[in-house]
Amino acid sequence: MTLDDLPLRLGVCYYPEQWPRHLWRDDARRMRELGLRVVRIAEFAWALMEPEAGRFDWAWLDEAIDTLAAEGLQVVLGTPTAAPPHWLVDAHPDVLPIDAQGQPKAFGSRRHCDFSSPAFLAASDRIVGAMAQRYGRHPAVVAWQLDNEYGCHDTVASYSPAALAAFRHWLAARHGSIDALNAAWGTVFWSAQWARFDDIGFPVGQPGGALPAHALDWRRFCADAVLAYHRRQRALLAVHAPGVPVLHNFMGLFTDVDAHALGADCDISSWDSYPLGHTDIAPGLDEAERLRWATTGAPDITGFHHDLYRGCGSGRWWVMEQQAGPVNWAAWNALPAPGMVRAWTWEAFAHGAELVSYFRWRQLPYAQEQMHSGLHRPDLERDTGGDEAAAVAAELAALPAQLARLGLDAQALAPRPAPVALVLDFPSLWMAAVQPHGADMPGLGVAMRYHAALRGLGLDVDILPPHAPLQGYALVVVPSLLHAPPAFTAQALALPGVVVLGPRAGSKTADMAIPVPLPPGDLAAGLPMRVHGVESLRPGRQLPLQQPDGQALAEGAHGLQWRDLLAPADGVQVQATYADGWPAWLQHGRWHAHAGVVDAGTLGQWLAAAAAQAGLVTTPLPDGLRLRRRGALQFAIHRGEQPVAVPAPPGAQFLLGGPTLARAGVAAWWVPEGPAA
Repeated sequence: MTLDDLPLRLGVCYYPEQWPRHLWRDDARRMRELGLRVVRIAEFAWALMEPEAGRFDWAWLDEAIDTLAAEGLQVVLGTPTAAPPHWLVDAHPDVLPIDAQGQPKAFGSRRHCDFSSPAFLAASDRIVGAMAQRYGRHPAVVAWQLDNEYGCHDTVASYSPAALAAFRHWLAARHGSIDALNAAWGTVFWSAQWARFDDIGFPVGQPGGALPAHALDWRRFCADAVLAYHRRQRALLAVHAPGVPVLHNFMGLFTDVDAHALGADCDISSWDSYPLGHTDIAPGLDEAERLRWATTGAPDITGFHHDLYRGCGSGRWWVMEQQAGPVNWAAWNALPAPGMVRAWTWEAFAHGAELVSYFRWRQLPYAQEQMHSGLHRPDLERDTGGDEAAAVAAELAALPAQLARLGLDAQALAPRPAPVALVLDFPSLWMAAVQPHGADMPGLGVAMRYHAALRGLGLDVDILPPHAPLQGYALVVVPSLLHAPPAFTAQALALPGVVVLGPRAGSKTADMAIPVPLPPGDLAAGLPMRVHGVESLRPGRQLPLQQPDGQALAEGAHGLQWRDLLAPADGVQVQATYADGWPAWLQHGRWHAHAGVVDAGTLGQWLAAAAAQAGLVTTPLPDGLRLRRRGALQFAIHRGEQPVAVPAPPGAQFLLGGPTLARAGVAAWWVPEGPAA
């Protein structure tokens, strides 16, 4: 077995057009010597490929690809459509997206493109088609990245005439008739009926806010426009680059596109992992947590996204951009703690990544990202991130011999399904954003709380859409599924495993109305109850929790942010209540329901009880320690300040690290007698 047999590779993002040609050959040689094997290029170079409409200049890109290939490096070629050239904007100003106030977003950075603009779509087809024809069968090009970070800088929506026309057409196709639309939207309220589809405008500027269903359909339309655009590019590559995998690089903490729908149209899902930047901007963290994890990244933000994007599409996934030093786009941009770039890399591999690609090869000394670090400084010298990438490369090189010594082959690293599924639905997230009822309820926060609690118990988690097959999962957790599609409900009711419903489950119809019978709608067949009302809680307001007999739960147990007022049917067990008597945790056989958001310790206890019922063994982990199993190997990553012992059983064979981990430590072990701990 050799390194080539392992499904673990390192890569880097490189921009040859931004550096003198005389550096390219030396850069490629140093990439190979560092242990990098894959290089992403070209995703922002449209103006160099097509300096004038219809006139292409491929000489520099030919040379760049051939230079990398000469060193044995494989190329991920990015289509450059995230940065249209000025000649296109000059000839067709309508390619620029329009903000909600009617102002165009100007040329001079990136993502200045409207997914509904005919001129942009035509120009995009031309450049992507020309690229695909030229490089679709190039032996060094092993994958194509379509565009870059769809929707970055708040650009999924454009309030342009082209978008409005497309939206009206989309509404007609969705609803069939204007009467059906009026009924679905509830336009009888405040005399908001529409007479024609052509009368409908954008859901902005209304004095009392737009109809919720209007705003939801707008979000659906915008996400569908991105998906349709993605499919245009994929169709061109299917013709000219058959069999070459297609991917897109998703973002963290981003919900404007349906990653599950778009991932289904990718051969590989990837995402851009910036643990420190995400910790600085993530909602739901208090200032003490941001300070505590400022140089390591919060323990579960990165793991949540690894599990999310692994569950998109085929199951193959990469990290396309891995933070290698300070970023430039957060409010404050910390230096990673020593060892964390290495730890983040192994964490991604532990969650199933085939490739971890660092951003970027070299820090650029000019333009918007000049303060964004890379593996090298602008003076060409290797930076700390480069040293840690080299350390991972050396560990990867030693891994085949270590596996062979244990009698294992590359299949020992084949990812397996986790025992726990967490169901996440992007349309439900859009509903929460349209009508949050509590200012801190939109976004991924509730789902991330549940994921973090499960991971804190030492459990591996797969994050899946409602339509994914759930048979085989011992525990299915549904933290914030506002709309439960009928197919999901039928599947959940047929599952033999334990099901946990979080707050707001089944609280909306597909058209964003309150269902009758009351929530959780048809899910009540699994847990007979009704939601009689809801309450959102201001930050700082805490509702004490207690046992049904009035005895206290653990000290400090409390509800926060949100609660549903649950009315259980006869035979449903009340496992915990709020101090005012409303149920906080219900159980009916293998079904559990949580009325609201609760503190992390209490949530962990409730999920541990559900896991035990499901037959799962939990291991409450020390602060900052997280586990993840990949195939036959168990990995541990530690972010805490104090050294900790990993829960490796007697007889464990360590391939990385050892039984005690310091901060930024990584361990991986195998247990000969049976499954890893």
